[in-house]
Amino acid sequence: LYNNSRALPPAKHFSFLLSIFHAAPACCSFRYGLAFLSCYGFFVVYSLRVNLSVAMVDMLNNTHHSSGNHSGSLCPSHSHPPRPKRNHTASVYDWDSETQGWILGSFFYGYILTQIPGGYLAGRFGPKWLMGFGILGTVIFTLLTPVAADLGPSYLIAVRVMEGIGEGVTFPAMHTMWAVWAPPLERSRLLTISYTGAQIGTVISLPLSGEICFYLDWTYVFYIFGAFGILWFILWTFMVYDSPNTHPWISERERVFITTSLKNELCTSGNNIPWRAIVTSRPLWAIVVAHFSYNWTFYTLLTLLPTYMNDILGFSIQQNGMLSALPYLGCAVLAVLSGQVADYLRERCQYSTVKVRKAFTIVGMMGPAVFLVAAGYTGCNYTLAVTFLTLSSSLGGVSASGFNINHLDIAPSYAGILLGITNTFATIPGMVGPVIATALTKQNTIEEWQTVFYIAAAINLFGALVYTLCGRGTVQPWGQDDYTTHRCGFFNRERKGAIYFRCVDNSQNMSE
Repeated sequence: LYNNSRALPPAKHFSFLLSIFHAAPACCSFRYGLAFLSCYGFFVVYSLRVNLSVAMVDMLNNTHHSSGNHSGSLCPSHSHPPRPKRNHTASVYDWDSETQGWILGSFFYGYILTQIPGGYLAGRFGPKWLMGFGILGTVIFTLLTPVAADLGPSYLIAVRVMEGIGEGVTFPAMHTMWAVWAPPLERSRLLTISYTGAQIGTVISLPLSGEICFYLDWTYVFYIFGAFGILWFILWTFMVYDSPNTHPWISERERVFITTSLKNELCTSGNNIPWRAIVTSRPLWAIVVAHFSYNWTFYTLLTLLPTYMNDILGFSIQQNGMLSALPYLGCAVLAVLSGQVADYLRERCQYSTVKVRKAFTIVGMMGPAVFLVAAGYTGCNYTLAVTFLTLSSSLGGVSASGFNINHLDIAPSYAGILLGITNTFATIPGMVGPVIATALTKQNTIEEWQTVFYIAAAINLFGALVYTLCGRGTVQPWGQDDYTTHRCGFFNRERKGAIYFRCVDNSQNMSE
């Protein structure tokens, strides 16, 4: 504070600072409203992404499966009271395991194309409409899925690629939006609520898809979840704005709280992106490795867990959907809880951001690796297998407050671009993981699945190690205005009651 003849008395300086930095209540706030609506958006995103994994079981002509032991497995079919069969009119297809792998993985070939462009376009033109139209495009192609499947696997692959292109902009766009909406000490809370929609979408769509396939047929899986997506787009259009400063209904208290808390973190030179400094940043590459490693396990289970439940453990498609959802229910719960704990440790216990991020990353990556390997050695113990898989995925939710939001810590002004870069590499597991896993499990034996789990666990451990060694938790020099650190202070000047913000840079130039 600059204390001169025109400044406020010292006591009033203190009360002024309290009024500026006093947090706006979370209840009924627009930043938490954005968190819950974006959570609904990611629910739609992941519902549209994973429903094919369950529908695929019903889309295939499985007459070659026996009613006893599954081919090449040690487990008999899980005995349950028979349910009446229904006459479904939907088509079934004779796709081999290789074709299934390419169909399940094709989404990511489109998804990887729009990661970095999505981050750049969100920063250049605003994230609201980019995310809105990205999800709307995915919804439209989801509704075309049954038609594409009837035309042939190549058409279905093309539709899935287009869905991936639409969804590819969602996470970079949302990270760009959170850069201007999330106060630093609320980032873990807000972002875990927002991105937990992905796990909620998985939790709901897996069992619901199984029931839809049974009572209706597999085509309705895509029609019903497509309708959820259209409803979200309508809400998003009328309720969301790019920043607090452009929102017409936000309270002045909340607007000032958000913008003031971000005053020293956001860079104003948005058109001069320091690409060279970004791509040579060690903290960024630490996030890249962690993100890639975590997603290898996540996408392997996301796309192939229903197959594992069906072909190894012998669960029917209805039981399959319910049990396949359990791991993601645990993941969603721990993700939200970890966000609350992480911000509590940073705000109340004064732990540094980097220590919190690394600790949550270690738990969220090493824990899943241990239980995933253990799941491969449960044999035909159905209860233990489902328990270990649930623990593995649940502990992965802890990393939501680790590396997953570290982009906003090291360079909030370029968070969308950074997420686009890391998610580009993190999408590769979604492209090759299902193909490799299906190639390794052609006979569907427990030993083959143990190999798949070992590979995923080893990659997870490597990612946790690299992030622990190289991760950072503070804004990097290239994430600040013109690589300049500022000494800043609030002061009052008696000119129309305005409050000014004065900064002195390294060259001793003063700006107000």
